[in-house]
Amino acid sequence: MNSDMPIGSSVRTQAIINRYFLRAKKNLGQNFLVDLDALEGIVQAAEIKSNDQVIEIGPGIGSLTEQLLLAGAKVFAYEVDETLPEILQNELPAKINGVPIKERFKLMIKDILKADFATDLADFFDLTQPVKVVANLPYYITTPIIFFLNDTKLNFSSLTLMMQKEVAERLSAHPATKEYGPLTISVQTQMKVNLALQVKSKSFIPRPKVDSSVVVLQPLLKKTDVGNIKHFNWVVKCCFAQRRKTLNNNLKTLIPNTFQREALISNLGVDLHTRPEQLTIDQFVDLARAIPIKN
Repeated sequence: MNSDMPIGSSVRTQAIINRYFLRAKKNLGQNFLVDLDALEGIVQAAEIKSNDQVIEIGPGIGSLTEQLLLAGAKVFAYEVDETLPEILQNELPAKINGVPIKERFKLMIKDILKADFATDLADFFDLTQPVKVVANLPYYITTPIIFFLNDTKLNFSSLTLMMQKEVAERLSAHPATKEYGPLTISVQTQMKVNLALQVKSKSFIPRPKVDSSVVVLQPLLKKTDVGNIKHFNWVVKCCFAQRRKTLNNNLKTLIPNTFQREALISNLGVDLHTRPEQLTIDQFVDLARAIPIKN
């Protein structure tokens, strides 16, 4: 049953919830976005144009999906909730701008973290062309999804992701701030981070306890050469093992020899009382290169 009223309006969403006896599943981090300005803001932040190829993660009842389709995108969606395909089939428009929806939208019931993009998308997208990723991410799985997408060979031009405000602030943080840490460093070595808009908790049903932010991540034309990325991330995490302690103290487990450790810190151009959040990304790269890779 379709309607002229957008799915993302509070009235239409509540009607869908009532019609299908829906309950947001806490274990899947489900919260239905009922803010049309925010939905339009996500589409604008992603700079969706006609015939853009978009992967959507967790389409839910189709609020964002509908807006992406109306903007001209071709959407391939990953969903883990097996109760939602019927709702999407019934509630999304049968045609988008005169084109049957099956030509513009495809749904796969699959965990995005288990995606094989080359196989999954082969008969729907032209994989010689860039793909955009757009999603309202469950808070509990935001970081794993970002790392997964960054590590795949998917040719994406941007990731436009709504997430917990606190996580967004960590992604965009600068050195010498409390938000700056391993996630900041890992992402900023690979991608440009732009905070696009804020979304209040009242914009969701059910209402979460925290506000959200929409972040646009774009691959850097020249990514930071961190050498062995697993080694680099391991060193960075060790440096932040205890944030209140100095870099010197955190490095004791990696470099037990006091003379070697102090010399290495001195070579970074900082003193022994420096805390890890005060180092720049380039200094972390130099540090990781100076520490032997763990076999």
